[in-house]
Amino acid sequence: MLDPIYYAVSAVMWAWHQLFALLLGPTSGLGWALSVVFLVLTLRALMIRPFLSAVRSGRAMRALAPQLAQLRERHGDDRAALARATGELQRAHGVSVVGGCLPALLQIPVFVGLLHVLHGFNRPGLTFEQNAAIANYVFPPADVRSFLEARLLGAPLSSYLSMPQDLLDSFGAHVERWEVAAVCLPLMVVAAVATHVTARHSLAQQTDLGGPAASVMRATPWLFPLGALVGGLFFPFPVAILLYWLTNNVWTLAQQWLVHSRLGPVVPLPVPAAPTPTPAPSPAPTRAPARIPGPKPVRRHSSGHRPSRRRR
Repeated sequence: MLDPIYYAVSAVMWAWHQLFALLLGPTSGLGWALSVVFLVLTLRALMIRPFLSAVRSGRAMRALAPQLAQLRERHGDDRAALARATGELQRAHGVSVVGGCLPALLQIPVFVGLLHVLHGFNRPGLTFEQNAAIANYVFPPADVRSFLEARLLGAPLSSYLSMPQDLLDSFGAHVERWEVAAVCLPLMVVAAVATHVTARHSLAQQTDLGGPAASVMRATPWLFPLGALVGGLFFPFPVAILLYWLTNNVWTLAQQWLVHSRLGPVVPLPVPAAPTPTPAPSPAPTRAPARIPGPKPVRRHSSGHRPSRRRR
């Protein structure tokens, strides 16, 4: 089901390794590490436009904070009316909730795909020679052997701290656990620090923190780094995954700083004033009909004759 993702991830990583193998040699651990780093850079370069759309949507959402607060006061406990009014306001100003989450959602399948491909180089229960004779998606057996023999400061790129010793010994030569720890532990700490700084910078852009979710948002700079620390210590996160994590967060931090510094601070939109009722026009005063010049009308008796003049 996820084979298209595995083939796509391995194809990008393979293409970069072909380039670095020409410069550093096919079994260079640095060359394989750089292929993982440039896999991340390729993904993030393709996500620049979704990231910019998410930034614009987030800034528009923060600019609408005063109007959203007014809507909450106006509708009170009527959640259906509040949801309709909020949706109309967001659509009118080009705010997309899904678009704001799109960059993070796109990275999940790449992370899962890279983790699966890395574990596919050194399959449990097989010897070094058996693994080296099996292709790993786009990687032919020759590249699989090259990957298994590569070392980054003495540690295989698909090794992790909790890896069983029999798997460590199936990389073509005996690997001590302290050699893996000497690479994994510094990478875990640096990746956690980069995650903390990135989360703090992202939190600093939030000018409308309030409500029950505010405490959770303020805790994210301390919660997110636990992924690198706990994952590296207790889960099968290889050295290459920690490199992926570190590169991804460094890119995010640099991208956030560059974009937000160019866009400047968010200016909240003013709350529109309530329309004042216009008074009803007062009726015009009635005027007596104008007198028409000319002879006065002659009154007649009921019989229809003119009244006779009295003679002196």
